[in-house]
Parts: sequence; structure tokens; C-alpha cells
Amino acid sequence: MLYGLISTLILILEMSEMRTYWNINANLKVINEWQPNCWIQVTCPTDEDQQFLEDRFKIPDYFLSDISDTDERARYEYDDGWMLIILRIPYVKEIRSRTPYTTVPLGIIHKRDVTITVCYYESNMMIDFVTYQQKRGEGFTDYVDMIFRLFLSSAVWYLKRLKQINALIEKAKHNLDHGVNNESLIGLSRLQDSLTYFITSIRGNENLLAKLKFKLQVDELDADLIEDVNIEMTQARETTSIYSDILESTMDTYSSIINNNMNTVMRTLTSVSIIMMFPTLIASLFGMNLINGMETSRYGFVIALLISFVVSGVSWWILRFKRLL
Repeated sequence: MLYGLISTLILILEMSEMRTYWNINANLKVINEWQPNCWIQVTCPTDEDQQFLEDRFKIPDYFLSDISDTDERARYEYDDGWMLIILRIPYVKEIRSRTPYTTVPLGIIHKRDVTITVCYYESNMMIDFVTYQQKRGEGFTDYVDMIFRLFLSSAVWYLKRLKQINALIEKAKHNLDHGVNNESLIGLSRLQDSLTYFITSIRGNENLLAKLKFKLQVDELDADLIEDVNIEMTQARETTSIYSDILESTMDTYSSIINNNMNTVMRTLTSVSIIMMFPTLIASLFGMNLINGMETSRYGFVIALLISFVVSGVSWWILRFKRLL
């Protein structure tokens, strides 16, 4: 266990560098400089990294600007022999935000013996992707195998994040069962936004995968891998839809509960106002500066009070009988 922990820490330190060169034959190993058919992993690139990629490999400059756009959709593009694939992957924001779970673009750039992945965010998915491939000890057969394994890893991580979102939903529902509060309702609303991002990105990845099957040189092993990717993506999409429906139904339910509680309070206040109206009316009638027969009676005040109590009591009984109070 200690060895595994040390290996993971070393891997995180290696991947924290802006550019990492991986030898993908047999097993993933870090190499010092670029070699043909290696994998260049670029994470959170600086201006220097972007300039290096453009000068060293002559990558079209707009490729990197497209990848840096957080709203860029999943797609592929060809330009001067270069192929750009943009995949949407799940991402968790470490800082408090309106949408803690969202998606970001991962760019895959390829031409002949050059394969580069660029992501402007440091994600757990890429760390796990490298760790898992090292445990497999098989590396990648070619760049096509690597691309589809990235698709598979993204689908698996969507499912992992969905489990976390579901746990947050259940926690918020538990809190709301003990009392409706704004914080839990706002949290559910933010999770609804995250699910919207997820399902949109997953559908985009599915459409991209369907197109790439006919654009890339797919062999029999790749076909089996694509089938696994389709299964995982379908499960991720359906799970996202289910959680989204459940969350929407939950929000509607608590909205109805809030409205019902508000109606109950307003009905009670209205009934109390009606009951209190009769003593006020009686006091106003007997308090007018007119002859009413009780000006000189020593029991006039007591009589007015008794009439008020009787009328209020009868009003209260009628409202309770009608279940309005």
C-alpha cells in the first residue's frame, strides 16, 4: 500500500509539469524529450508551452485557442494534415461556485508520429488514466487505441461523478426532510445545472464517437473497445437523465410543499383576522356617540365583552367545523 501511495505521489508530481513526454510502448514511462510516436501530455499550458508547440511541431495556432474555450463543443477537425479532436470530460471545481461539477474540453492533436493531448485544467481523470494504463502494463497499440481509451476513461469518470452528485442529492433531501431551507434548495438547483452540463457533453461525445468510427483506421481490437465505450457512454447518459428527472421531481415536490405551507399560513391568518373582526365591530358599534340604551348601565362594558366573546367563539367553531382553521 505504501509503495502504491508513493507511486501515485510521484505520478502527480510528474504530471504537474506543464509538458510530460510518455513512452507508450509496453508501458507508460516518462522520457526526457520528445521521440517519434510518443505521447506529449500538456496540462495547464503557459504561453511558453503554446509557443513551443506551435514552433516545434507547426500546430495550427487556432487549435490551442479552441481547446482553451470552456464552451467548445465536442468535435473533430482536419487542417494541413493535423487532426484535432475535442472531447468533453468531467471536472470538479475546487473553489465554491454555482456549478461545482462541470465539463471542460480535452484536446487531442495528431499528425503522423506526433500525438499531443492538451487540457487547460488539471483533472483527476487524466491522473487516473495514466495510473490505470501503467497498471495494465500494455501501453497503447497506436494513437487510435489511445483516443478510444480516453473516450472510455471519460465515460467511466462521468459515472463516478454522477455517484457523487447522487450522494449530494440524497444529503440535501435528508436536510429538507427535517426542514425546508434555502441552502439545501440552492444546492439542489446547482446540481441540476451540473447534470445539464453532463448530459449535453455526454451526448456530444457520443456523436463525436459515432463519426470517428468511420474516420479513423479501426481494427478488430479497436472495434471491441468502441463497443465498450458505447456501453459506458450509454449508461452515463441514461444515469444522468434518471438523476436529472429525479432532481426535477424533487424540486417540484418541495416547491409544492412550500406553496402548501404558505397557503396554510395565509389561511390561518385570514381566519384569525375574521375572528378578530367581530369584537372590533361590536366595540365600534357600542363606542359610537349615539343613544344605544347602555349609556347609563353599570353592566354595559361587561355586556359588550360577553357579546364579543360569544360572537368570536361562534365564529371560531364555524371555521373549525369548515376546517378553515
